[in-house]
Parts: sequence; structure tokens; C-alpha cells
Amino acid sequence: MTDTPWEPPPAGTEVEHLTGALDRLRATFRWKADDLDAAGLTTRVGASSLTLGGLLKHLAACEDHLSTVRLGGGPLGAPWDALGWDGRDWAFTFATDGHTPAQLYGLWDGAVERSRTRLAAALADGGLDRPVHLAWPDGRHLSLRRLVCDLIEEYGRHTGHADLLREAVDGRVGEDPPPGWRPVS
Repeated sequence: MTDTPWEPPPAGTEVEHLTGALDRLRATFRWKADDLDAAGLTTRVGASSLTLGGLLKHLAACEDHLSTVRLGGGPLGAPWDALGWDGRDWAFTFATDGHTPAQLYGLWDGAVERSRTRLAAALADGGLDRPVHLAWPDGRHLSLRRLVCDLIEEYGRHTGHADLLREAVDGRVGEDPPPGWRPVS
């Protein structure tokens, strides 16, 4: 096993590159948010309400929403139903209310694993061109490729936010996790 498993292949298929880019962003985001206490996870920069804890929960919700509702049309389900979230209010204030750091890390880690499993099954059942449940008002269904690209975009946006937030917490900077890194929390 490589000491940088998040690195996309130097040459590969479209699926390998898209999922590799997504996993690299996931790893970088997780590294930026890793090993913080409640104070670190709730640190804000300037007038923004964004926090690393809020981003952990928001991206966990994105992973599960995309891989259930948008991909297959199913209900959002656990753990979101128990948290009282119906998939409509994406406000970051919902993000950390009453959650410990361990719960936030567990929520994100679990959502990513569920999403990876669902994405792998969908790729095996039709590939990137496979239509998904989500459709435009005119009835055209999006492709799995579009959903993967949407998730890459979401992580790109919020990993940039995580860069600024983590630097404000303890000065951690960098583009990727260091070789051999694994989540602490």
C-alpha cells in the first residue's frame, strides 16, 4: 500500500481519475479538519459563520444526500432522520448544534464510507453514463458523471474554506496530507 493512498493515478480511466480526484479532496479536507477539540471545530474567521465542525457535518450531509436521494431516489434515512434533518435546510447553523467532536468526525467518516459503497455499486451498474434519479424539470435525468463532478465541486469549495479555518486554529497549512497520514480523530 502506498503512503499517499489519496493520490489519483498518474494515468488511468475516467472513473479512476474522477474518483481519485474526489478521494484526494476528501483526504485533504479530513486532514484539515482532523484532531481538533470543540474549540478548534467551532473557530470562525471574520464575519463568516463557517466552522470546521460545520463543514464536517455539511459535507457528510452532501455525501449522504447525493448517494441516496439524488442517485437512487431513496429517503435520506439514518442518521439524518434521527437528527431531525429532512434534507432541505442546508444552513451551517444546523451543523454543530449539540455534537461532540467525536460525533462530528464519526458522522463524516460514516457518510463517506456509505457514499463510496453506493457510488461503487452505481458504477458497476452502468458506469458514469448511467442516469440517476435526479432530473431537471423538463424530465432529463442527470448522469452519474454529473453527480460525481458536483461532489468534487462541493469539496473543492469547502476544502478551500477549511484551509483558511485550519490556519486560523493552529497554523496548519499545506495542499495535501503528509505521506503516511491517517486520521487521528
